[in-house]
Amino acid sequence: MEPIEINAGTWYLRALRADNRIDDRPAVLAAALDPEITRWRHGPEPTLDAAGALVAERAAAWAAGRACSWAVCEPTTGEMVGEVVLADLNPAIGAANLTWWALPMGRDRGIAPAVSAALRFGFGGLGLHRVGHAWAEENDAAARVGSICGFTIEGRQRAAWVVDGRRVDIIVAGRLATDEIDSNSFGA
Repeated sequence: MEPIEINAGTWYLRALRADNRIDDRPAVLAAALDPEITRWRHGPEPTLDAAGALVAERAAAWAAGRACSWAVCEPTTGEMVGEVVLADLNPAIGAANLTWWALPMGRDRGIAPAVSAALRFGFGGLGLHRVGHAWAEENDAAARVGSICGFTIEGRQRAAWVVDGRRVDIIVAGRLATDEIDSNSFGA
């Protein structure tokens, strides 16, 4: 599968790159060093080599049809400020899992429209029926984006994540292609 670019209004979504024109490795490295991001998710080791390996893995996952990932970019500069991934693609049952992160300049402007655009591609372009999303119970930003993007909480995994040295529950949510959401809640 070839990467798809998406214009999401305030954001431009494109494949992650590390070439002579665009190099997303510094943004991936910044995410690996950002305490708010690393508090809630595991990422690559905080080295430029590991960031490069992640960019290469994202390209391989697109090619193999295992995942679709996008650098969330400032439309006028192409600067990467976050990432949205539809991982664990399973076309046979029409399912995937959503992950995302945002650097401070992406958090300050709201990442939900980018996440929503990736979901629309998953449902419309890939024919997905269900997308799962999970976050640590105390991750208010992830809960807010999940709500804005129409995810329904389906359950929890007790003590499944470690935050600040203590175990917390994971909230498990899902969104179906047939779910309706309030388009006024996007703030975009």
